[in-house]
Amino acid sequence: MGATRWNTTANEFVNWMWETDLVGAESFLPSLFARSKKKDDADPAAENEISAEKNQYPEILPILPLRGVVVYPTTAVPLTVGQARSIRLVDDVTASESKLVGLVAARDPELEQPGPGDLHTVGTIATVHRLLRAPDGTIRLLVQGLERFHLGEFVQEEPYLKAHIQLAPETVETGLEIDALARNARDQFGQIVQLIPSFPEELAQSILGIEDALQTVYTIANFQRIDLPDAQKLLEIDSASEKLRKLATLLAREVEVLTIGQKIQNEARGEIEKVQRDYFLREQMKAIQKELGERDEQTVEAEEFRKKIEAAKMPEEAEKMARRELERLERLPTAAAEYGVIRTYLDWLVTLPWAVQTEDNFDIKHAREVLNTDHFGLEDVKDRILEFLAIRKLRLERKEELSKEFEDKIRREREGVILCFVGPPGVGKTSLGQSIARAMGRKFTRMSLGGMRDEAEIRGHRRTYIGAMPGRILQAMRRIESRNPVFMLDEIDKLVFDFHGDPASALLEVLDPEQNSEFRDNYLEVPIDLSQVMFITTANSLENIPGPLYDRMEVIYLSGYTDREKIAIARGYLIPRQLRENGLRPKEVTFSDESLQKIIRQYTREAGVRNLERKIGAACRKVGTRIAEGKRASVKVTPKVVEELLDKPIFLGQEEISRRTSIPGVVPGLAWTMFGGDILYIESTNMPGGKGFQTTGSLGNVMQESARAAFSYVRSRADALKLSADFFNTNDIHLHVPAGATPKDGPSAGVTMATSLVSLISGRKVLPHVGMTGEITLRGQVLPVGGIKEKILAAHRNSLRTVILPKRNKRDLDDVPDEIKKSLKFVFVETVEDVLSASLERPKKTARTAAKKTSTKAKTKKNAKNSSG
Repeated sequence: MGATRWNTTANEFVNWMWETDLVGAESFLPSLFARSKKKDDADPAAENEISAEKNQYPEILPILPLRGVVVYPTTAVPLTVGQARSIRLVDDVTASESKLVGLVAARDPELEQPGPGDLHTVGTIATVHRLLRAPDGTIRLLVQGLERFHLGEFVQEEPYLKAHIQLAPETVETGLEIDALARNARDQFGQIVQLIPSFPEELAQSILGIEDALQTVYTIANFQRIDLPDAQKLLEIDSASEKLRKLATLLAREVEVLTIGQKIQNEARGEIEKVQRDYFLREQMKAIQKELGERDEQTVEAEEFRKKIEAAKMPEEAEKMARRELERLERLPTAAAEYGVIRTYLDWLVTLPWAVQTEDNFDIKHAREVLNTDHFGLEDVKDRILEFLAIRKLRLERKEELSKEFEDKIRREREGVILCFVGPPGVGKTSLGQSIARAMGRKFTRMSLGGMRDEAEIRGHRRTYIGAMPGRILQAMRRIESRNPVFMLDEIDKLVFDFHGDPASALLEVLDPEQNSEFRDNYLEVPIDLSQVMFITTANSLENIPGPLYDRMEVIYLSGYTDREKIAIARGYLIPRQLRENGLRPKEVTFSDESLQKIIRQYTREAGVRNLERKIGAACRKVGTRIAEGKRASVKVTPKVVEELLDKPIFLGQEEISRRTSIPGVVPGLAWTMFGGDILYIESTNMPGGKGFQTTGSLGNVMQESARAAFSYVRSRADALKLSADFFNTNDIHLHVPAGATPKDGPSAGVTMATSLVSLISGRKVLPHVGMTGEITLRGQVLPVGGIKEKILAAHRNSLRTVILPKRNKRDLDDVPDEIKKSLKFVFVETVEDVLSASLERPKKTARTAAKKTSTKAKTKKNAKNSSG
């Protein structure tokens, strides 16, 4: 049960009362402010009439709860009643002679049927002047507040509320202060009326003309937007002066809010007027240009796009899309947001190299000279590039003949090539791509894939996004203005796969010769032919490349350089470049082969030449400093001078190997990493315990399993290997691989681990300068492993003399340079026993064994003498 205020403006309120003939035009405002006139007129008869009216109020009144509204004395308020209990109450009140009802605001406006405990304790006695029944069953009525009262005890809750009431007349002060407060309230309300143009002028003038303080408070509060708690508080205050002070605070805040709102509206209106003004000016400009026979900027731009579309020689689908977007552009005003989006899209379409390409240089001799000039060695890669040029030349020369003999309606002719250069850092993978482009006469572009995690970098973004643009593939092709460049995708093994995206999947279409002739970028949404592009990817390792992507590329391995190759590269490329970068003349600094060999062996020890160039550059800077100071005119760098320029050697070479393998249990193994081949020391030690075995050194799962297999093999073959049977029962074994901060994994250290364990238990040291690699089984067989060439180069760099390899890896020596094979001794093995025989010292003869052999010899001589006798 409850009533709500009819949601209407003051102007609509007055019009409604006129239409319903509630009061006449002459009698509305006077009757609304009748109390003010009665109080202003100091007529004793009038005061007696008021007092009589107060005495006529009954002690018990029906109570109508109000939701979200407060009715003040002497004010007229429209209400809407919709609940059945409230309608019953209104019907009974209007049928009575007094037509009086008690109006009390509910504490919670959202409560559907407020009870006695849900109402405020102060309300207003009101009389119902007029009601109107709406078609939806609700009742609209106009009530006028009369007097304030305190709510007493409830005497009835059904069918509606009834309660005792006690009149609560307000305290009205007199004097200058109360007059000033009332005038201030009227002035503030006048400011609000000026900020609300829809407020009726007649009503505003009538309110501003009120002189009674209490009437001023209630009338302004009735027509002012006030929160329910503040409105109820205003009703409950007894003193008229306190009511005026409270009202002044509320009006001041409302003036501030309306002022800010008007400022915002004025600013918005100004922007709209500016846009409209600009639009009208542009239209006028178009009309003037049309009269003068000139074309406007938009027409000129559209005509330029039309010419560029014709000159671009796009495929049919792309040209159709471009013309359709151009028609949309011509219909849009330049100020439209979509105009800039379409213009950018068309600009991308017309600037892509749809038909622009460089002519390939098919001179095989020229290509070989360029490749040999730019890079030393790398014969496999050079041969593959020359093969590509030769085959492409034959295909172009015999195109008509081949098209007649080999017709395939399903599989299209593949023209591009996708290569993948795999090798350690510093071997020249990236620079080789530039050399290939120069040899073929093509343009070169490069894109790094390291750390890329969003496929939109490859495919682009949809045009629906703000700031959308094509992927980096098309950006690069637009930048170099060619449809057949040499495109290098660097560090393809460093792609990131996580919840952000999978760029490797987006590359599947780009690097597939069967599909990339119709590559669709998300931004352009038209097919683009990438089949003429020569894609070259680079990687340090194949382990992180997904299988489907690896399957689409032709892998070419680039191994590390030998010492002789590094010296040749240093003389042909690195030293001249460092001399040039450091401002030195060729005669001012010279390097001997011995000095370069010392830098390679003792200061770098790498598969590539990147650190070698850094060391040469450091030496050149030191020499340049001496020349600039006038201390030297020229310097010849010898092995002795190298230590002066680069300080002490970093790597000790043979000394380090001899020192580390001088005790049993330490064996050098050969490893293969993404940085090339390297030496990996396996160390074993024992301590009192029983059958315990542990491994350390950041070993992966596969390497840990290899260690367990080696340990199990050694224990199972203890008797055959002539090892003490009690050793395992009284000792714990700890196997460690140094450089613990570096993760290690793989099965190729199996033979090294087994040799280390046997060396520890038997006390036999490993032979000097021996390295090994190979996987083992529990039965002692040695299985082949990968990376043989890199491992042999690492053995050569680290001054090893003997390399033990699985017998089935013998064929891999064909890839090793002859100079390396001549400097090393190779031992090919099939079992662990073969490894132990080739790598460990011979067992020492004990006193018991020597005595046994002496006794055997004496018996043999005695038997021979007896036989002769």
